[in-house]
Amino acid sequence: MTSSERRVAFDPDAVLQLGKQFRLQWEPTQDCHVLLYPEGMVQLQGGAGEIMQRIDGQTTLHGLISALEQAFPGTDLREDVLEFSEVAYAKGWIQTRSAGEG
Repeated sequence: MTSSERRVAFDPDAVLQLGKQFRLQWEPTQDCHVLLYPEGMVQLQGGAGEIMQRIDGQTTLHGLISALEQAFPGTDLREDVLEFSEVAYAKGWIQTRSAGEG
């Protein structure tokens, strides 16, 4: 994380969804997932793409961590996922809603 990226804590039981102006897709020419938005594109290398493709508007942060640790057995990804999610939230790439919201 660079000094320009700030972390913002949020409720880990809230459901994660993409920010309204963003669209996630695989970009073969970039060989990675990207977030598209009206002003441009963000390349998501490695783990960032693995995290973002699991943000589906139904899964909580706890569920996301669990899914990633099942996909990559023997790893403790909690801190890495928390850090990325907090930065992504601060940048508006992801948003949260309570489990009861539609």
